[in-house]
Amino acid sequence: MTTNKNQRIAISLGDPAGIGIEVTLKALGSLDLHQNMQPLLVGCKQTVENIYTNLKSKGVKDLANPNDLIFEDIPYLGKIKLGMPNKKTGHASFIWLTHATQLVLKGNAKALVTAPISKYFWNQAGYNYPGQTERLGELTKTKSPSMLFTAKSPHNGWRLNTLLATTHIPLNKVATKLTPELIFSKLNVLLDFCLRFNPKPTLFIAGLNPHAGEQGKIGSEEINWMIPIIEEWRQKNPNILLKGPIPPDTCWISSTKAWNNFADNNSPDGILALYHDQGLIPVKMLAFDLAVNTTLGMPFIRTSPDHGTAFDIADKGIANAESMLAALHAALELSN
Repeated sequence: MTTNKNQRIAISLGDPAGIGIEVTLKALGSLDLHQNMQPLLVGCKQTVENIYTNLKSKGVKDLANPNDLIFEDIPYLGKIKLGMPNKKTGHASFIWLTHATQLVLKGNAKALVTAPISKYFWNQAGYNYPGQTERLGELTKTKSPSMLFTAKSPHNGWRLNTLLATTHIPLNKVATKLTPELIFSKLNVLLDFCLRFNPKPTLFIAGLNPHAGEQGKIGSEEINWMIPIIEEWRQKNPNILLKGPIPPDTCWISSTKAWNNFADNNSPDGILALYHDQGLIPVKMLAFDLAVNTTLGMPFIRTSPDHGTAFDIADKGIANAESMLAALHAALELSN
């Protein structure tokens, strides 16, 4: 396979004891793969070949043949047992991500897709990062990378977009991390993304407290500073409809209707969630196999499947590759 490096999509292969390599081979072998996809796999070629052979022995079909793929080969020194991660597999996934990022920064690929890693085994290997997003921010010198989850409805093509104001932090630190400046900047990031698809997008922002504080009776953050900063943002973006703060338990109801049936004037183009689970629970309920984790604010587009390493099924050949396929398509689409 020959590739034009200006069209390449780099793929870091994640923790080699997980399902990352499996879903990558399945996605690249899919009949639904975009014909212009030019993947560059970053990781151990021998490990990929071994997993390919293992999957074929289990009768798994429609796999990309490693002999037909382009590799940036970074060998894994040792034997891997699928489903049995350790600090060496954590180290490998860290090095592969780092190298893949550097390749994109050097112009050897136009976007990055990252297979799942284990934060625990990163830590066991001595790499203390909350996740890949934070390491990417460090490598690209991005002060505040943003985590957005996007998915296209298979029913009608409507796009669900949810941006997180905060990411991998404990719940008891969310309220102290949230600031007017952070909310203002994240609304700008969300708007910039949604403008790719609609010149006049509608945006929602969820409240922090139950019932969005209920006028200060169940928390004061909304009244004290959220509503004033939202109003300031509205004044600076008079052509954009921004609704909120909306009670979190109803914020995604119109998205559910748009995903399953059809979008209307009440359907948001993007929603700003204030913390990890507030945004991820509705996204995964609606689009677990189709949602794509997208990192914004960096010099290039990064996407990843919206699932983890799934060590418990890593040696069974049954991993669903739809989210990885969606991540590949999103990387190609958004980087264009």
